[in-house]
Amino acid sequence: MHRLALAHVDLADKIAGNFARRTTHPFDDLRQLAVIGLLKAAARFDGTGGRSFRPYARTYANGEITHYLRDHGFAIKVPPSWRDLYASGQKLLREGLPPDAVPERLGVTEERWREIKEACSITVIALQPDT
Repeated sequence: MHRLALAHVDLADKIAGNFARRTTHPFDDLRQLAVIGLLKAAARFDGTGGRSFRPYARTYANGEITHYLRDHGFAIKVPPSWRDLYASGQKLLREGLPPDAVPERLGVTEERWREIKEACSITVIALQPDT
C-alpha cells in the first residue's frame, strides 16, 4: 500500500505546486496533504479491471488539499481574481519587494490593494463554548 503511494510522490509534488501558486499556503504543507491523499487512495484502491492508480490518486490528493483550504480558507467570499492577486502580492513580499511597490507591480491601485489585503487576510477563530 505505502509503496504504491510512494511510487507516485511526483504526482503529489505537481498537485501541491499547482495549489501553492494559486494560494498563500506553503508548498511543503500542501505536499504533505497531497501525500496523505495518496496514502488514502492506496488504501482504498482496487486495481482489478485494468483501472489506473494515478487518476484515482489525483482525486484523493486534490480532495485533501481542497478540504483543508475550505476549512482553513477565507472567512468571506472573495473573488478568485483577488485571491490570485493576494497570493502574488504575498509572494512578492516574501521575495523582498518593498510593500509600497506591490500595488504597482500587480497593476492595481493602492486603494484596491488595501481592499484585497483586508478581504483576504481575515481569519476565523473558533471559540469553545463555556461548559
